[in-house]
Amino acid sequence: MFRLGRGKKKASNKLFSISLKGDGIDTLADMISEILSTSDRENVIFLCVGSRRSIGDSLGPAVGTLLKEKDIPFQVIGTLDDPVHALNVTEILNKIQNEIPSPLIFPIDASLGDISQVGKIYLIKGPLIPGSASNITLEPIGDYHLRAVVNALDPLLPAKSLNDSKAEDVEKLAAVITEVLSRVKAVK
Repeated sequence: MFRLGRGKKKASNKLFSISLKGDGIDTLADMISEILSTSDRENVIFLCVGSRRSIGDSLGPAVGTLLKEKDIPFQVIGTLDDPVHALNVTEILNKIQNEIPSPLIFPIDASLGDISQVGKIYLIKGPLIPGSASNITLEPIGDYHLRAVVNALDPLLPAKSLNDSKAEDVEKLAAVITEVLSRVKAVK
């Protein structure tokens, strides 16, 4: 889980965003296809980060589960039954690095943000830094990633903000992200 849009203003790495309405699904899928075109399909990994112990943080594993059900032509790691979270992400990243030559890891995670951002899905240039909203320091992952804002951040209680996310919003965001990624064109 990531905190989005707080603190000092800096140049934005947000490349594109869509809302729960799903306007722009094909555009976002084309942008991700372009990003992934630099790697062989076997080396592309959608890393769905989160925990099912929190409604908001379950977004990543929900996406992973839906992607596996759609049988997309890319590797998917992180599902509701086998999540990637703060306690195992380092081990999983080490395993990926040892087993896959030149992996292109594309993370998907939930985030908290301003009230105006809730329900938006962002394509971000730069690594995902999981756990930052909870002040957990974990290894940055990937060169690009998708983030969905599941709730507004209460800076004093970020874990409560995640738990107070609406399950139906998380489900809708997961469905839109799954639709985007299922439209990503297979690479080499």
